[in-house]
Amino acid sequence: MITFSEFQLANGLRVIVHEDPTVQIAVMNILYDVGSRDERPDKTGFAHLFEHLMFGGSANIPNYDEPLQRVGGENNAFTNTDITNYYLTLPASNIETGFWLESDRMNGLSFDPKVLEVQRKVVIEEFKQRYLNQPYGDVWLKLRPLAYHVHPYQWATIGKEISHIENATMEDVKEFFFHHYVPDNAVLVVAGNVTVEQVKRLSEKWFGPIRAGKQSRALPKEPAQKQKRALDVNANVPANALYKAYHMGARFDADYYTSDLLSDVLSRGQSSRLYQKLVKEKEIFTSISSFVMGTVDPGLFVISGRVKDGITLEQAEGEVNEILSTLVAKGTDEEELEKVKNQTESTLEFGEVEVMNRAMNLAFAKLSGDTNLVNEEAELIRAVTTADMQRVAQSILREENSSVLYYRAEKK
Repeated sequence: MITFSEFQLANGLRVIVHEDPTVQIAVMNILYDVGSRDERPDKTGFAHLFEHLMFGGSANIPNYDEPLQRVGGENNAFTNTDITNYYLTLPASNIETGFWLESDRMNGLSFDPKVLEVQRKVVIEEFKQRYLNQPYGDVWLKLRPLAYHVHPYQWATIGKEISHIENATMEDVKEFFFHHYVPDNAVLVVAGNVTVEQVKRLSEKWFGPIRAGKQSRALPKEPAQKQKRALDVNANVPANALYKAYHMGARFDADYYTSDLLSDVLSRGQSSRLYQKLVKEKEIFTSISSFVMGTVDPGLFVISGRVKDGITLEQAEGEVNEILSTLVAKGTDEEELEKVKNQTESTLEFGEVEVMNRAMNLAFAKLSGDTNLVNEEAELIRAVTTADMQRVAQSILREENSSVLYYRAEKK
């Protein structure tokens, strides 16, 4: 159970406080409701670029890290399709330094051309190393546009192509910042050895004067897929690999937890169906996994694996389909469902040990419209029945709902 209080500033900033007097630290997590889904098709990769730019100095603070480190703090950030999240940890007695730093860069970046050039090079190098020059690195650059034809999930967080970052202008940067980095598009969570009154006072002092500016979001809805899609890729990789993605519901949909449990039945642990049958018994794959994307808009249920030498990708896919057909036709039994429920609940409980994890979970839950979702997930998981499992399997695991990437190792 994560206890919390919440309030909202006049400029729309949503603030959540989680008091934990048993620790000596304080954490700040500021979630901006902007990810790669908010980019224009001809200007992708901007959300991720901004994650880097936000550490390049603000209007009044040339170096973000220096003053934070001086008071014993550390920080990091991440970007995905839906959000950009910044977080820091520091001694509770120095919490105001965090408010000063975060509010100043929300209020305005330095927009120094030199910073843009430095971070542009960093992002381009990351694109090359992680996505273009690494075995299987371009999988999501290819699988996303195969699965999504309309929704902006069709490109990866890094962007569609390097040229979009190479050609980013300072005007592009300013437009993106003033559109998305505003208080009414953010959720601030302060947790640890703090009090609600203290956080209210500091929030009003440092964030209160910042002007609101959020604009409405209108993203295109991905139409239902009615035919299987497939793409062949040949590359210099160690082994053939299969990637199969099915459209599923969104993170805050009622059936999300059922979908997540289905993926666990298939591949969580060595007793799971895919591992037991296709890795251990039949030796079709050397490794295999299934997972759900958990995106705010309708996402993907993905099965991926490396195929053993001598087995064709078509044969491997047929073996996967056979297991999925059994799951769709017969569902799961109570014992199997209970096992994955217990595993999921253990993961939830373990995730609440660290104060920072609690803060992040609160921030993300707020996007659902009900922050207390963070405390209701275990109950929602427990409520899933074997009938739910079969119903959702029948809804998602349909061949016409699939997009398949056959990643073939080039013959030497």
